[in-house]
Amino acid sequence: MKKSVKKWAAAVLAGAMLLPVAGVGIVKIATAHETAQVEEIAQVAVLRSGAKGGEVKEVQRRLKLWGYYSGSVDGVFGEGTKKAVIAFQKKNGLTADGVVGKSTYKALGMTSSYQALLEQSNSNGGQVSGVSSSDVYLLAKTIYAEGRGEPYVGQVAIGAVIMNRVRNHAFPNTVSGVVYQKGAFTAVDDGQINLTPNETAMKAARDAINGWDPTGGAIYYYNPAVATSAWIFERQTVTVIGKHVFAV
Repeated sequence: MKKSVKKWAAAVLAGAMLLPVAGVGIVKIATAHETAQVEEIAQVAVLRSGAKGGEVKEVQRRLKLWGYYSGSVDGVFGEGTKKAVIAFQKKNGLTADGVVGKSTYKALGMTSSYQALLEQSNSNGGQVSGVSSSDVYLLAKTIYAEGRGEPYVGQVAIGAVIMNRVRNHAFPNTVSGVVYQKGAFTAVDDGQINLTPNETAMKAARDAINGWDPTGGAIYYYNPAVATSAWIFERQTVTVIGKHVFAV
């Protein structure tokens, strides 16, 4: 976490903040609430279908309050949430893509989330802290080599598995360490890792690095049509996207 984001989060903890909320006006957020939410705020990410957590729940709560959303406030960014976000975006003159980024956070009155995302973008060129441009490029190369025939969400999912491994103590704690771990990826073994990634793979890499995880926490994936290891079939399946099974 960058120092600027830490300082901003510390300011939140110091006392209650006054935040402008669309359609409501200036409201005071209680210190206790801020304390409970500050870690999520400091690590806020762009939200898309498949996202989960407190930020999604707050988006749902506000959209439901204003009549755009009728589903459960469960913190799961499903199809109903996406439709509600699109309706809200259209009403407020935003790009109606169903993605909650800086502009939509701002329009929703989620000023703290908007500010944290802005801090991340300004200080990291659009990437999360601790990840270099070479990491992004390597992740994109891996996504392209391993999944260029997969749907976009499936390409993001491959990147998400790599990022999940980086955060998992059982794997190396860097992107390059995970990608080049012996026997981890077929694309490294057969040389396809050296192919030049296209813009779709680059975008998928940035999405995965910025927190979009369509897999729900998977640390493995495989194509059951070509996989030969009996061990991988024993892993618990989390989801299936395109031709790949994602597992833990």
